[in-house]
Amino acid sequence: MKRVLTSELHEHIDNKVLLQGWVDNRRDHGKLIFFDLRDRGGYVQTVILPNHESALETGSSLRPEWVIEVVGKVNKRPDRMINEDQPNGDLEIEAMEIKVLNQAETPPIDPTSDGYDIGEEHRLKYRYLDMRRPRLQRNLRERSKIANYIRSFLNEKDFVEVETPLLTKSTPEGARDFVVPSRQYPGDFYALPQSPQQYKQLLMAGGIERYYQFAKCLRDEDSRKDRQPEFTQLDMELSFVEREDVMALNEELLIALVTALYPNKKIKELPFPRLSYKEAMEQYGNDRPDLRANPDDPDELAFCWVIDFPFFEKTADTDDVAVDGAEWTFTHNPFSTPIPEHRESLMKNENIGDIITTQYDIVLNGYEIGGGSIRAHKPEELRKVLEIIGHNEDNIESDFGHMLSALSLGTPPHGGIAWGLDRLVSLLMNEPNIREVIAFPKTGEGRDPMMQSPAKVRSQQLDELGIKIIKTNKD
Repeated sequence: MKRVLTSELHEHIDNKVLLQGWVDNRRDHGKLIFFDLRDRGGYVQTVILPNHESALETGSSLRPEWVIEVVGKVNKRPDRMINEDQPNGDLEIEAMEIKVLNQAETPPIDPTSDGYDIGEEHRLKYRYLDMRRPRLQRNLRERSKIANYIRSFLNEKDFVEVETPLLTKSTPEGARDFVVPSRQYPGDFYALPQSPQQYKQLLMAGGIERYYQFAKCLRDEDSRKDRQPEFTQLDMELSFVEREDVMALNEELLIALVTALYPNKKIKELPFPRLSYKEAMEQYGNDRPDLRANPDDPDELAFCWVIDFPFFEKTADTDDVAVDGAEWTFTHNPFSTPIPEHRESLMKNENIGDIITTQYDIVLNGYEIGGGSIRAHKPEELRKVLEIIGHNEDNIESDFGHMLSALSLGTPPHGGIAWGLDRLVSLLMNEPNIREVIAFPKTGEGRDPMMQSPAKVRSQQLDELGIKIIKTNKD
């Protein structure tokens, strides 16, 4: 007999079916035993009648989260017993045979509630149990739908999905890198990518023209409430475009996605309003304004673009990683190009603080969900940016020589953007943070209580890598 999901039961009324899933709860009413069976399709109430002796014997021992198989008849409930609040509230399974596929110890956390009242450390320690709750099941399924919709949209626009490496080179371009020691080349290290920035520009140099991927990004940042050491970007890059082209494409995609998957949500204003960085700071005090008329309405989506950012800022004004001794650092991306009217100032090293970059950020309900820019596609322009932010000639060649070489060999004008996929999904699902839409997140401190990582490694591994652990006072 072929398995039937609880979401398919209305197609099998008065017929015998095979169901497999978890015991959600159990209620013993003397001669009758009731329990709810849960699978990926939802729930259904199951009853064991006295005339099914074998099923009654097995059913008397069932406990929450046991994995079972049920053969039973799909019956319509009497009118007075219908629960209109549930998808299967008008049905009931008359269990004839029950087989226990696996027992479960008493669950350390309750996976049947919404989970908000359970401590995060405990939830993440038992994440495989935590994700059984309907809310997380829904979040992960919706995330998959969003990703699939984006793929279909971009594929129709002649984009190519390309995976870029996770083992790369450490270059000073923003946050701290996670470094990976090389056993075969003692003393040398790979780095995990903070983003695919350089690779996607190299794809443009390679003639791909339209690229995207759902990219893992890894940054060794200090603990922050809603950050993760690893997160997912929708990353894209396009050749032969200007700022307006990239913004128009992404606005079209966001509107289409919301319209197709979230018709209950209302986009506040179309086309998306635009604010310069200066206007946003003067009117709202930040560069990610919440433009909703009522911030308590989660189904109102107030998108906006913020443009015309300063290219550079004084190193004393930022907490980000900057080149030692440098007076200036970049605000968003060192691989960007300034707006056309400020390119001469860049090349002449004049009025550095007034240079405006082609950066564009997309903001939703007070959160930045994406950002990008038109890139420097000529080597002399990138070299000038690197000089301004404090790199000497030797560092430029050792850290960025491959980029300068690519730009000198016929790289077309190009630009792109990266969305924070986790953030977008959490906003669309009305969740308070990105950990609620990631299958296996870390805590706010970057720990994984389930895998107990980060963790020490065996001394043999350290010896193979030529690494020695030096104890410090804080150890």
